Amino acid sequence: MSGTSSPEAVKKLLENMQGDLRGLSLECRKKFPPVKEAAESGIIKVKTIAARNTDILAALKENSSEVVQPFLMGCGTKEPKITQLCLAAIQRLMSHEVVSEAAAGNIINMLWQLMENSLEELKLLQTVLVLLTTNTVVHDEALSKAIVLCFRLHFTKDNITNNTAAATVRQVVTVVFERVVAEDERYKDTIDQPVAVQGNSNRRSVSTLKPCAKDAYMLFQDLCQLVNADAPYWLVGMTEMTRTFGLELLESVLNDFPQVFLQHQEFSFLLKERVCPLVIKLFSPNIKFRQGSSTSSSPAPVEKPYFPICMRLLRVVSVLIKQFYSLLVTECEIFLSLLVKFLDADKPQWLRAVAVESIHRLCVQPQLLRSFCQSYDMKQHSTKVFRDIVNALGSFIQSLFLVPSTGNTSATPNQTGSNASGNAGSAQTSPGVLGIGGGATVLPAFEYRGTWIPILNVTVQGSAKATYLEMLDKVEPPTIPEGYAMSVAFHCLLDLVRGITTMIEGELGEAETVSQTTAETTSLPAQSSEQQDLQSVSDQSEKELVSRAVWEEMVNACWCGLLAALSLLLDASTDEAATENILKAELTMAALCGRLGLVTSRDAFITAICKGSLPPHYALTVLNSTTAALSSKSYSIQGQNVQMISPSSESHQQVVAVGQPLALQPQGTVMLTSKNIQCMRTLLNLAHCHGAVLGTSWQLVLATLQHLVWILGLKPGVGGALKPGRAVEGPSTVLTTAVMTDLPVISNILSRLFESSQYLDDVSLHHLINALCSLSLEAMDMAYGNNKEPSLFAVAKLLETGLVNMHRIEILWRPLTGHLLEKVCQHPNSRMREWGAEALTSLIKAGLTFSHDPPLSQNQRLQLLLLNPLKELSNISHPDIRIKQLECVLQILQSQGDSLGPGWPLVLGVMGAIRSDQGESLIRTAFQCLQLVVTDFLPTMPCTCLQIVVEVAGSFGLHNQELNISLTSIGLLVLFHLLDRVRESSTTADKEKIESGGGNILIHHSRDTAEKQWAETWVLTLAGVARIFNTRRYLLQPLGDFSQAWDVLLDHIQSAALSKNNEVSLAALKSFQEILQIVSPVRDSEKPDTPPAINVSVPVVVGTTTATSLGRSFMRTDSIGERIGRYNGSEPPVITDEIEDLNLWWAAWNSWYRIGSESTRPPVTCDKLTFIPSQPFLTALIQIFPALYQHIKTGFSMDDLQKLGVILHGAVSVPISSDASPFILPSYTEAVLTSLQEAVLTALDVLQKAICVGSESMQIMYPAIFDQLLAFVEFSCKPPQYGQLETKHIANAKYNQIQLFAPAEWVALNYVPFAERSLEVVVDLYQKTACHKAVVTEKVLQNIIKTLRIPLSLKYSCPSESTWKLAVSSLLKVLSIGLPVARQHASSGKFDSMWPELANTFEDFLFTKSTPPDNLSIQEFQKNESIDVEVVQLISTEILPYANFIPKEFVGQIMTMLNKGSIHSQSSSFTEAEIDIRMREEFSKVCFETLLQFSFSNKVTTPQEGYISRMALSVLLKRSQDVLHRYIEDERLSGKCPLPRQQVTEIIFVLKAVSTLIDSLKKTQPENVDANTWAQVIALYPTLVECITCSSSEVCSALKEALVPFKDFMHPPASKEKDKGASKLSISLSCLR
Repeated sequence: MSGTSSPEAVKKLLENMQGDLRGLSLECRKKFPPVKEAAESGIIKVKTIAARNTDILAALKENSSEVVQPFLMGCGTKEPKITQLCLAAIQRLMSHEVVSEAAAGNIINMLWQLMENSLEELKLLQTVLVLLTTNTVVHDEALSKAIVLCFRLHFTKDNITNNTAAATVRQVVTVVFERVVAEDERYKDTIDQPVAVQGNSNRRSVSTLKPCAKDAYMLFQDLCQLVNADAPYWLVGMTEMTRTFGLELLESVLNDFPQVFLQHQEFSFLLKERVCPLVIKLFSPNIKFRQGSSTSSSPAPVEKPYFPICMRLLRVVSVLIKQFYSLLVTECEIFLSLLVKFLDADKPQWLRAVAVESIHRLCVQPQLLRSFCQSYDMKQHSTKVFRDIVNALGSFIQSLFLVPSTGNTSATPNQTGSNASGNAGSAQTSPGVLGIGGGATVLPAFEYRGTWIPILNVTVQGSAKATYLEMLDKVEPPTIPEGYAMSVAFHCLLDLVRGITTMIEGELGEAETVSQTTAETTSLPAQSSEQQDLQSVSDQSEKELVSRAVWEEMVNACWCGLLAALSLLLDASTDEAATENILKAELTMAALCGRLGLVTSRDAFITAICKGSLPPHYALTVLNSTTAALSSKSYSIQGQNVQMISPSSESHQQVVAVGQPLALQPQGTVMLTSKNIQCMRTLLNLAHCHGAVLGTSWQLVLATLQHLVWILGLKPGVGGALKPGRAVEGPSTVLTTAVMTDLPVISNILSRLFESSQYLDDVSLHHLINALCSLSLEAMDMAYGNNKEPSLFAVAKLLETGLVNMHRIEILWRPLTGHLLEKVCQHPNSRMREWGAEALTSLIKAGLTFSHDPPLSQNQRLQLLLLNPLKELSNISHPDIRIKQLECVLQILQSQGDSLGPGWPLVLGVMGAIRSDQGESLIRTAFQCLQLVVTDFLPTMPCTCLQIVVEVAGSFGLHNQELNISLTSIGLLVLFHLLDRVRESSTTADKEKIESGGGNILIHHSRDTAEKQWAETWVLTLAGVARIFNTRRYLLQPLGDFSQAWDVLLDHIQSAALSKNNEVSLAALKSFQEILQIVSPVRDSEKPDTPPAINVSVPVVVGTTTATSLGRSFMRTDSIGERIGRYNGSEPPVITDEIEDLNLWWAAWNSWYRIGSESTRPPVTCDKLTFIPSQPFLTALIQIFPALYQHIKTGFSMDDLQKLGVILHGAVSVPISSDASPFILPSYTEAVLTSLQEAVLTALDVLQKAICVGSESMQIMYPAIFDQLLAFVEFSCKPPQYGQLETKHIANAKYNQIQLFAPAEWVALNYVPFAERSLEVVVDLYQKTACHKAVVTEKVLQNIIKTLRIPLSLKYSCPSESTWKLAVSSLLKVLSIGLPVARQHASSGKFDSMWPELANTFEDFLFTKSTPPDNLSIQEFQKNESIDVEVVQLISTEILPYANFIPKEFVGQIMTMLNKGSIHSQSSSFTEAEIDIRMREEFSKVCFETLLQFSFSNKVTTPQEGYISRMALSVLLKRSQDVLHRYIEDERLSGKCPLPRQQVTEIIFVLKAVSTLIDSLKKTQPENVDANTWAQVIALYPTLVECITCSSSEVCSALKEALVPFKDFMHPPASKEKDKGASKLSISLSCLR
């Protein structure tokens, strides 16, 4: 604009205009005078405008009608020269935008006349274009007329004019729509969009649109009309139009200006109502046509498809789907279904070709495909469009192989991507071979069952460059070259796979990143926007769920069709590049399915790659079963099933290897082609890059690789790597040079594959291990029964996988070594067995040398885990395995001997497991190991292992049983002597600290005195002797003096247990436990023929003597020990036979009792040196009892029970050192039992269960059990005292932490949980034994009540609130069982003393002297009140109804309590606001109701019942009188202030009770109501009368009901006093009325 509005440009314009007018004047001066005059006037007009106006251009535009007029008149002369001059002048004016709307209209009318006279047609088109492109003044009819003018010129007989007009029309249409875009841009911020337009019946005008939009609307509408062969509404004057041109214009508008249709609902309406029906209508011939009698392409018959129309329709459809899919969901469904139909085999080849090109355009738009899936496939009743597209492509490809191409016989397979020069004859020599210069070049192609289809270079990957959709100049259908449609369809598949996998994996990656970020964000400290964060996390997860559903549906919809097509193409491909593309597509789909967790589809794609790797029809079960399942699948297109065709067995590939199949009975040889090797590489690539998502399909992959490795002759070497083996040179395997050079590469890739397993997550690694184990089992099955070379692939790769995952060996060690130990190492095939042992020992050695974090020296558990399989090898009898085992031990000793530490017992056990009958070689190797141990490692070995070394050394001297027995007996004599000496030395050893010696010797503080060192020796010696008694019992028993030796051993255990050294005493109890595990001796007939191997038990430390584990279980050695430790009475230890002499076990009981009584007896004096037994010692002591009891239970008496009770009571009373208390005492809030307390209760549980199933004589022990438990219950309120020792108690809930700086050195246990558990046991036991004679006779129920009275009377003063609550619930349970028993024995007098105890207990609890804590909440108070109510309800239901069985004194106490409870009581500590709630109102009400209930007893059957009724009446009436008096007094004092709510409620309740009581008394027989009761009732009357002044309406109403029944007491006056009473009564009644 600046160029045309500058002063220079304006000056030049004026000069040119004047020049043009002068020229016009000169040309017309003779023939056209009017024009000359007009031109001269125009010159004056221009000069005047220029002189009078500063803005010359605006003035020119304003007067443009006059300025233009001479030129219009000049055009009217129809003289060519004049016309050309005038048109040029007009164009100049238009280019400077000085033409007004009116002038433009005149110009267009003039142009129309020239057009009708066929003058200057090209100049006309140029002028129209300039007019419409330089300004926007032309609208409405003028615009339509200009457009029609261009259309008319398009259909002239001159080709140049036609083509120019066509280009002009396209440009004008574009200009019209560009104006709309500009108009929208101008108004976007100022004016809101118009409201939605309803369907217009008259489509000639749309009033809601702005001018430019309206013009575009009318133009587009008429284009639709014209294509539909209907008359236009707006383009008036059109005489001719072609559909092809109309469709091209529609396509360009839709493609270039989608925003116009998306932003304006009027245009959207046109799309839906006009364009889509039009397209569907024009498609009709293509839908109905079937390839039949005629192949002519003449456009005349409507019934046949017409290439130009069809091709343009498909272009329009492509644009509609791409740009307006969101608007036209339903219509697009129809279009897509039509596209699928056009691929049918009965459609013309050109139609199928353009249809597949159209589909290709869709396949490169993954987001569009995603929308199809969401809108159609995921809707319940919709066409599965996306699935149909994929399936149709697959079916299309199959049809090209099955149906020969018709009408294309002239096409020759001589295309190599560009036109090849060569004659037809040379090209036909052989399919796919092009003769050039005497050589032969193989063309890329697909070949299947004799059908050869070349692969053409049709497009670049990722773009949909079409050939036939671009043939806009063709009228006749083109000839489609052979292979073109197949090549496009092939690219469709590849682009579809690439697009959707790239899209989904990208979104998956984003989702995982967001999830990770979200997880990190939520793990940060909470911010102020925590709610928003949570909301966003929730939204994000929901969004991810929706996305995942779409991804899964897309894959589920397409995988079946994709797999069918790709498998067929893979089988048919003869081109390496095409094969690579197919395999890449299958690989990416398999990986995507794996990431999405779609197992079936993942396995299907992997199976296809696996089958491609193996020779045709190869007998591999795992693949064939998968293929069979898939081949039975058929997929459908638009509801019609299409059966998959099976791959061909023909091979067009170069054979590169011949080998034997891996089978049980191999028949002949199999061949591998270059394509098989290519597939194998893809399989390796899949496993290497996507192992994390393979899951269970590792089985498929590894099975295939195993067979390929076998065929290629690869054998495992050191570390599991596969190398070309000896079999390669054998006659059965033939490899080409190409494969021979490839073998090291394949081997390397295989190794890298298993090396990459170190990057797999734990779950994926387990899948890999499981698959390898499964493969190994199959290989082992094949190797059974023959000595042929087995497949060692799985075992080798298990080893390789284990070696590279040593950093996390713990998670795979058990499944890995378990398989090698239990399966491979025990296989009868020696080669298989040898490799199993090789793999196992290599893993063990590698594990021990690996730099673990933390190192093995600090991770004993891992070291034992690694060494354990070495020990397990001892269970295998094959000599070659045992040799491997011992060689491994020797290597470990040589490399790791100094750092074995806790692993020594395992290693020594392996040496000791060799028997004399196992051959000289084994014994020699084992002895060599032992020699190395003795010579090099004794100084560094733990002391505990010295005895094992001696035992192993001794085992090498065992030759026969007699010598063994004699040696053992001699050894026993020596051992006891040794024990005596050690005990003596230990007790007299010096306690002075030994300073560290010179040099680098450091002494640990636990061994820095002679006493401590001798203590360790004592422990080791005693443990050794006990173990010999245990393991050699069957040898020792027949010696004759065994009982004497037993007593000596018990004496040693007792003296060690009572020593003042914690380490020694605890070890002594461990030895005691061990000898209790002895079973009956083995009889001669059952003795083994050969001496058994030395079974070196490996101690498993369950608890040690350190302070950090004082409360844990005792140390046990084997499963029997564990069973005894866990013993609960229901699983007695297995005792195979009775011990021959019970005296042995009673001797053990006596020793146990002496140890217990001595160790738990409180000290006489208390000072710093006082020895108090440790908790682990006491726990171990009590844990011995259940096992010991099983041996002596038949003779266990009441005296023994009393002894046991003393020890149990003493043990739990022992305090603990304040230094150790933080490690053994739980915080109060945990409320758990210590190990000692659990052991005590377990001991009693064992006893009571034995009594339960025992004889009648045993059941007299029940009361003693109860006494013991009740003594423990009292600990909750009265902790036991341990002699005179000063202890600090922590049972109070207010102090749940130990103050270590407190003066007391000893801390009492928290007895509350123990006491409460004991109480639970008491209740449970009483429920089972309440009716037992001994329980009734010994007054157990009274004792329970007496014990419970302690916490119940303390109530809020209890150390723990839970105690009194448990006590009251226990009391209720016990009474519900015990009271019926007490009533049953009422006459015997056995329960007489129980009733006063029970009454006092009720009294102490319901009216406790303890006050609730100040911080007790209202809710807690109400809960506590509900407990009081439960007690009253028990009285109401279980006691008062049975008064005839209950002493009168007890009933009187109960009535007094109820009366006392029915009076509202409150705590002085409550605030005024709390008094309403804390008055125990509910409790008072229940008490009152109970009194009331037993006042109305109409069915008196016994004197006792009449007594309770009279007593309840008397109490009730007295209670009512008290309440009334108090109310009158309070009402008088309160003045106008209302009384508290609870008092008003109480008086109303009393008044109603009085009314009810009088009614009941009147209904009762007169003789049942004594005179005293009537007197009390009548005495109420004056008090009631005094209440009539009350201010509460509710009270007045209740008072009225209470006074009315007194009318029956009215009689004629007998005296003045009575007259006064009657008068007073009548007055009060009238007042109330």
